[in-house]
Amino acid sequence: MYKIAGTGSYLPSKTLTNDDLSKFVETSDSWIQERTGIKQRHFVENELTSDLACKAAENALKDAGITAEQLDLIIVATTTPDYTFPSTAVIVQDKLGAVNAASFDVQAVCSGFVYGLSVAEGYFATKKAKHALVIGAESLSKLLDFEDRTTCVLFGDGAGAVVLSEKDDETSGLISTKISSMGQFVDLLKTTGGPGLTQSAGFITMQGQEVFRHAVSNLKKVCLDMLAENNLEKSDIDLLIPHQANKRIIDSTAKSLSLKPEQVVVTVDQHANTSAASIPLALDWANKQGKIKKGDTLLLEAFGAGFTFGGALIKW
Repeated sequence: MYKIAGTGSYLPSKTLTNDDLSKFVETSDSWIQERTGIKQRHFVENELTSDLACKAAENALKDAGITAEQLDLIIVATTTPDYTFPSTAVIVQDKLGAVNAASFDVQAVCSGFVYGLSVAEGYFATKKAKHALVIGAESLSKLLDFEDRTTCVLFGDGAGAVVLSEKDDETSGLISTKISSMGQFVDLLKTTGGPGLTQSAGFITMQGQEVFRHAVSNLKKVCLDMLAENNLEKSDIDLLIPHQANKRIIDSTAKSLSLKPEQVVVTVDQHANTSAASIPLALDWANKQGKIKKGDTLLLEAFGAGFTFGGALIKW
């Protein structure tokens, strides 16, 4: 199986605080912070999702100490690709010079990074990869309707990446992944368009209270189920790295796992909800800040449109 050999991230230079948004959206810093914990977000200006992905990937490769030519696999999790086709992953492959890597996208919105980790698991289990790159990258600002204050304040742009490498010992690496979906709730969180429907991407639309309710219940369930399936207790978790969507959802999950505040990585205040990019952004931040220690058990979890949700247990 695999271990995480390196992490990397990238945020666009343009930053919009809540006060900045309030100049052209009917909202306020207090309104946003009280409901979400978000203080600011980053928006692209002259960059594409593939650009964000490449910069995060380059940082992850440097951290892992391997070259792009050593990669056997590139998976990009995104809901905001450069093109309808080809995939953003093949563009990243070309920009990085990863000539030996099979490359493709996965689309599970906010759960995309966890889905990517799960897909990669199969390649390592069947010995088809020694090194893989899993990236979450989004330009969600392209999908925002700034007339809808209930959604436009929630999202931001960015990218995070991990290099996965074949394990060389049994003391660290992936423990397991778990992914699920509930397509009957597709209308609660979606875009207003798509290539087949309107020939355009559309804008994000969401029934916020219902999404919140489902997120809280399903994240609790997937976390507890993963622990039970791997014969682990709540006390075995050293660090929770959740999808960074809403501080209240993060707090609810942490409470259900009996975790202390210092055991929960929270970065949503700095970059808002970056969908598939949020977990690898938070993971890289925790890694670079020295929050993760050798031997720590990490629990990653995510919930997104579809609904999709899932998690990963990793021994550092």
